[in-house]
Amino acid sequence: MNAPVRNAGVAAGTADALVEVRDLTVDFLGGRKPVRAVGGVDFSLRAGEALALLGESGSGKSVTLRALMRLLPEARTRIGGHLRVDGQDVLGLKRRALSAYRGGTVAMIFQDPGLALDPVYRIGDQIAEAVVRHEGVSRAAGRARALELFERVHIPSPARRLDAYPHELSGGMRQRAMIALALACRPKVLLADEPTTALDATVQIQILLLLRELQRDLGLAVIFVTHDVGVAVQVADRVAVMYGGHLVEVGSSGDVIGTPAHPYTQGLLASRITPDSPKGVRLATIPGAPPDLADPPPGCPFEPRCGLVVPACQDGLPPRVAVGAGHAARCIRVGEPAPVA
Repeated sequence: MNAPVRNAGVAAGTADALVEVRDLTVDFLGGRKPVRAVGGVDFSLRAGEALALLGESGSGKSVTLRALMRLLPEARTRIGGHLRVDGQDVLGLKRRALSAYRGGTVAMIFQDPGLALDPVYRIGDQIAEAVVRHEGVSRAAGRARALELFERVHIPSPARRLDAYPHELSGGMRQRAMIALALACRPKVLLADEPTTALDATVQIQILLLLRELQRDLGLAVIFVTHDVGVAVQVADRVAVMYGGHLVEVGSSGDVIGTPAHPYTQGLLASRITPDSPKGVRLATIPGAPPDLADPPPGCPFEPRCGLVVPACQDGLPPRVAVGAGHAARCIRVGEPAPVA
């Protein structure tokens, strides 16, 4: 059996890391007992690199992004661990520094641009306002920047679209406008929370290609949340698979998708349709349901649904086990194929 190693596969190196996350925990308070939505997440990200957080709904992906942006309600949330972005201690930022950090260092593309954009203001004015607020330029310069960004994200007739309200644009155009708003203040890190979920397949591909183009041209570090394996492959250099608030497998997209080591990752891949999938054959499924984070399993979070369970799986969170260079999984039975019902 492979020997457990600390922090294997978390990053290709942290000396030049733009984003450093160590032992991130997020507890939601206010119920009968705290709910641990994220339980000790570690990863690093360099400039120009893209990381996909992959997993089912409720696994902690979006909560991780909101912790990086400090968007979680402080009165009902307890965040622990170490978050450092571009040399800044994110959890220690005061109000004014936090305002500059949001948008100026880290920006976010939300899943539904119709909710993220203000419906009563023209889109160009919303982008110009962000530029004026962060860069201290004139209103005219802010509007010029908005026009430049509309051209950059390939919005047709960009000058005319600046004066449009969000409801006057299609879903794909609204998402492009949302990307333009996220880029308005020249952030170094872009967080994308399932930005293509509400779009049809053709527009989805266009948005994914646009994000890859922007990442390459602007040298952005990108963290992309998705539950779609195909999307993760298209946008990410590395993939981190989340389950029950933990990273259960991390590695290059080729390694994680090509040679998955954790039974949960294997189950995700087995349950998707591929061009080689035979017609009429029932897809494999992962039995059971995600864990109740208010009352999680005593050991491995995937233990109740796993086909490789042994008694030791209940003895605590499994150590991270090296599978290969930069590839690791939290499973004591790494290397054994997982039968999926």
